[in-house]
Amino acid sequence: MSTSTLIIRRPDDWHVHLRDDALLGAVLDATASVFARAVVMPNLRLPITTTGAALAYRARIQAALVPGRRFTPLLACYLTEAIDLSDFRAGVRDGVFSAVKYYPAGATTNSDAGVAEFKRVYPALEALQTLGIPLLVHGEVVDDHVDIFDREAVFIDRVLAPLRRDFPALKLVLEHVTTVEGVAFVTDASGPTAATITPHHLMLNRNAIFERGLRPHAYCLPVVKRERHRLALRAAATSGNPRFFLGTDSAPHLRRLKEHACGCAGIFNAPTALACYTQVFDEEQKLDKLEGFAALHGAAFYGLAANTEAIELAKSNASHTAPDLAIGPDAIRVFTPPGGLRWQVSKLPCAS
Repeated sequence: MSTSTLIIRRPDDWHVHLRDDALLGAVLDATASVFARAVVMPNLRLPITTTGAALAYRARIQAALVPGRRFTPLLACYLTEAIDLSDFRAGVRDGVFSAVKYYPAGATTNSDAGVAEFKRVYPALEALQTLGIPLLVHGEVVDDHVDIFDREAVFIDRVLAPLRRDFPALKLVLEHVTTVEGVAFVTDASGPTAATITPHHLMLNRNAIFERGLRPHAYCLPVVKRERHRLALRAAATSGNPRFFLGTDSAPHLRRLKEHACGCAGIFNAPTALACYTQVFDEEQKLDKLEGFAALHGAAFYGLAANTEAIELAKSNASHTAPDLAIGPDAIRVFTPPGGLRWQVSKLPCAS
């Protein structure tokens, strides 16, 4: 059985859900062992809306790390219409907050405290623009009359384009971009504009949700789209355009909550994410672009230095499937693309 290897700078994950309590302890090392830094989402049951809450959450993350693990959690503030701007500015000044997360109210898991009318947060966006802190956007409208497969495109027209116009210097990230329209917006927009792309949106189209039945473990928000959108995402990710970078949107849920009459949205991909991205870039014959996407573009957008450690991946002729992650009597399904994976992390980060 032949193998080949690839060494790149240690990557960062610019969008991850680490959850809290027992789930945090169970899933953290899947991210922390591979990624040097990660922007941690604030949509806990009690959202991270203040500096004090962020400090406490960061302490819980650090306490859950494997001893000696080199990993930096970058915290995002959950944007609400009642945000305390003086507290937020203090959090930025003290290095607590690295970004702000914009959830349309009701758009996804634990988003009920999000923004119902985006113009009500314009004072906060003015502060972000002045401070140079990125606004991370879940780009979907939540209107019942808008088809779920069209919600990103409508959001771009209704919300994102006006935001880009009204705040020309605001750092804006369209997170987990999923559509041709999203790729075009990010590519063509003026001002500092970027997007994260997940491994599952690169590897699945909407048929995966209905493959010989209803597949709850392929359900995420934003939902995976038509094949033409998947192909547009693959072209953008592998293009070398620095506006596109890695963000897994790894989102763990227990199997009993996924395999449910009203199953949770989210795909847990942290253990396989880097292997998935590598496989995509390999299939597109763009392995030379992987390091930029995974380790350089995001750091540059956030104004941070690139990592100096290295990580090694190996490819084999035999495919493999990731096992579930056991959590007490339950488990979390780990994402494996159709056909399995041929790449895997073979050596954890070491000094380059």
